[in-house]
Amino acid sequence: MSTERRPKGGPVDQIINFLTSKSLAEMAADPRILFGTAVIFVLAVLFRWKYVLLFLFAIGATMAVLRYSGGGGTSEIVVDRSMMLFIGGTIVIAIVLIYFLFIRD
Repeated sequence: MSTERRPKGGPVDQIINFLTSKSLAEMAADPRILFGTAVIFVLAVLFRWKYVLLFLFAIGATMAVLRYSGGGGTSEIVVDRSMMLFIGGTIVIAIVLIYFLFIRD
């Protein structure tokens, strides 16, 4: 018999615990998440999975917009600039997604 302690639950429980214990910013910087995303991206490019690529673009672009618009101090000018950057970035993401999903075929 082994005296080694294993985490409670099966692999699915461990994955759910991992995903719920971290913030979105921590998960975006986790090497395992980045590696998994890179593998999915390569597979999507090789197999030409348009919807998977658009989903990855939407998630990645939204994370980039949130990262660059989230910083700043308490000044109202900084908050206004961050809000404008967030709104502008979200509009650009929406336009790209609409173009590739509905217009370009």
